[in-house]
Amino acid sequence: MSFISFSGADKDMTLDELEAALESARNVGARGHRYVYAELSTSGKVKQIRFEVGDEDE
Repeated sequence: MSFISFSGADKDMTLDELEAALESARNVGARGHRYVYAELSTSGKVKQIRFEVGDEDE
């Protein structure tokens, strides 16, 4: 299994950064039924997001 990861420019992600990450992940093969992984800050904001990409058999 391969992953693609994104993080916010100012430590935490904005909605625009999240939208760009989703678009990029789709463009490299992330599928809608795959899981999304996120790392949160202590205040509950999204710091990093990671998507599974690649073949189903990996």
